[in-house]
Amino acid sequence: MKPRHRRMIWIAAGLGALGVATALVLNAFQSNLVFFYTPTQIANGEIPKSKSFRIGGMVEDKSLQRIPNSVGVTFVVTDSAKSVPVRFDGILPDLFKEGRGVVALGHLGADGNFVATDVLAKHDENYMPPEAAEAMRLAGKPIGAPAQFQQAPSAK
Repeated sequence: MKPRHRRMIWIAAGLGALGVATALVLNAFQSNLVFFYTPTQIANGEIPKSKSFRIGGMVEDKSLQRIPNSVGVTFVVTDSAKSVPVRFDGILPDLFKEGRGVVALGHLGADGNFVATDVLAKHDENYMPPEAAEAMRLAGKPIGAPAQFQQAPSAK
């Protein structure tokens, strides 16, 4: 075998290994992606079936209810156009309050309620996830002060 042919085989093997590595990385990303959906998108059926996803919006006033004899709670997340009931069995974050922004990770139950495995509260009063702010703007009924809809400052 000539040195030129040997080199071509090594180059082809290297490109093949690089292709396999790229395919494995992309597969890992695809299986770990968690998308963000608004209550309106959930009501329209735009959610993935049998996969976890995030729901975001505002916690409706007077919707928080504690489940007796457990750490579970139920509350309603809204984007001002549609609302989705959420059940969470766990301890809520300290910043969780009615009328504030929230993002919950979980899946849609058979009864149409969102079953959350993790709840994230808005970290301060001057930030809301851009997707949630846009959904509320499109609904035509923004909740809260205009400063709530500003994006976080970018790192320079």
